[in-house]
Amino acid sequence: MADHYEVLGVSREATNDEIKKAYRRLARELHPDVNPGADASERFKLVTHAYDVLSDPKQRQQYDLGGQGGFGGAGGGDFGGFGDIFETFFGGGGTSGRRGPRSRRERGQDALLRVEVDLDEIIFGTHREIEVDTAILCETCQGSCCQPGTHPVTCDICHGTGSIQRAVRSLLGNVMTSSPCGTCRGYGTVIASPCVTCQGQGRVRARRTVPVDIPAGVDTGVRLQMPGSGEAGPAGGPNGDLYLEMKVRHHDVFSRDGDDLLCTLEVPMTDAILGTTTTVHALDGDVEVELKPGVQSAEIITVRDRGVTKLRGNGRGDLKIGVQVVTPMKLSGKERDLITQFANSHKAPKPALTHFQQGLFAKLRDRFLG
Repeated sequence: MADHYEVLGVSREATNDEIKKAYRRLARELHPDVNPGADASERFKLVTHAYDVLSDPKQRQQYDLGGQGGFGGAGGGDFGGFGDIFETFFGGGGTSGRRGPRSRRERGQDALLRVEVDLDEIIFGTHREIEVDTAILCETCQGSCCQPGTHPVTCDICHGTGSIQRAVRSLLGNVMTSSPCGTCRGYGTVIASPCVTCQGQGRVRARRTVPVDIPAGVDTGVRLQMPGSGEAGPAGGPNGDLYLEMKVRHHDVFSRDGDDLLCTLEVPMTDAILGTTTTVHALDGDVEVELKPGVQSAEIITVRDRGVTKLRGNGRGDLKIGVQVVTPMKLSGKERDLITQFANSHKAPKPALTHFQQGLFAKLRDRFLG
């Protein structure tokens, strides 16, 4: 048998006021009206029995002397009747009858959709019309759940209270208990003529179009909340919310690093040597890029304010272009002679060992992210 003091969480020297405060706190937490779980119900019985014993001076004295106290211990008897205690701490002896009938109107559920967007769409944001399969308000009954021209009638079993009162005998005497009415299911009214369109639910399943303005700068994993765009609630209840989880599709040329756009520009060896100006087809239009003579592989050319618009804040990121010098693999005889003449006249230093590099792309990554 559980120790009554441990059940209430008080010491053996606790005063009557401390015991009462401990019980009040636990009863509010575990009362079936607040916590309908089976475990909570069992704990509520233990807590109530412990309070019955310790709040009575004679029973507490007997318990402290080694007796079980009360009514045969925590496991004995029927703990269904605590009308006086309920009335003391919860303002009445009933449960659902104390609150009155419950409403048929409930808030609709939230919905989550995943939306794929292209990289170029998020630079400045985009507009979408999204098709959603969801619950919408029944147009026939407008959420009343009844056939047009009819209305819910008062339940003749519970007389509109939504609950049934029963006298139950327990070790504490005859007490009144309250349970939801089985005829009206606690609503207090009965729908005699349910709407044939929604079968008395006040809502139907349908496909509807939701306009969405996707802001600039969103990234994969970002969720947008659209209040009131979720499912319609039963019996004309308010709509839930719609959440859109973004996924940015992979792009073959451009990648993203925060608000910056990254790409690689392949440059012929001759252009790298002599320098040139070229046009890069960016996601939001053409960009003129100047390559200075002697440009090296893995150099980064930064074009300001041509990246992604910042999701929070002002301005845009940058476009970062990594240079990759392309060496020709096949040469004609004439081309080989020209290159040989260039090599002989240039007197370049001989190949020399340097620190190991993980290739061009590793160098580009380090410079991009550095």
